[in-house]
Amino acid sequence: MDIRKLQRAIVDGLEDTKAQNIRVFNTEHLSPLFERVIVASGTSNRQTKALAASVRDAVKSRGMQVLRTEGEDNGEWIIVDCGAAVAHIMQPGIRDYYHLEEIWGDKPVHMKLDTAPKGLVKAAAPEPVAKKAAATKAGAKVPAKAAPAKRAAPAKSAAPAKRPTPAKRAAPVKRAAPVKKAEPSLRTAPAKKGVSRTVGVKKAPAKKAAAPRRGR
Repeated sequence: MDIRKLQRAIVDGLEDTKAQNIRVFNTEHLSPLFERVIVASGTSNRQTKALAASVRDAVKSRGMQVLRTEGEDNGEWIIVDCGAAVAHIMQPGIRDYYHLEEIWGDKPVHMKLDTAPKGLVKAAAPEPVAKKAAATKAGAKVPAKAAPAKRAAPAKSAAPAKRPTPAKRAAPVKRAAPVKKAEPSLRTAPAKKGVSRTVGVKKAPAKKAAAPRRGR
């Protein structure tokens, strides 16, 4: 049995069910019973059981044998014995308590782990060049990417109307100066009978004719 193929099958089974913190150790110098110890974590009893089932399926699908599985009733620590390699699937609290890395981790094995999610296509992945070339030969038009529509410039708001300037008030009309009353002219005194109406002009009384002297 090729130990590298076996450890690869176990790791692939763990990765398919999203195991956490997968570590592989070489134990040939520590035990004659197995050559590899593989430790991984599952977040719950349900996940640890799913991880153990995924490891069994991956190993058997590649024509290798699984001897036994222990700990599935509890789910906190499940051991999948594949003969030359043993997988320990543990919950984080149990793994921190027993810390198997101190016992079997003398010689870690560096493997390329697939950390990218499987079955997902990037949204911005470019279309393969081969497909474009085949479509061009067949005469099919390759749809051109529509240019993003330009946003219409926001309409400028109309300038606020200017308030009409208040009309200037007409200057008050100057009132005409009051016309001075003409000073009353000297009134003429009423004329007396036989007296001239002209005031201030007195006629001298007529001299009486001298009476004739009487003889003695």
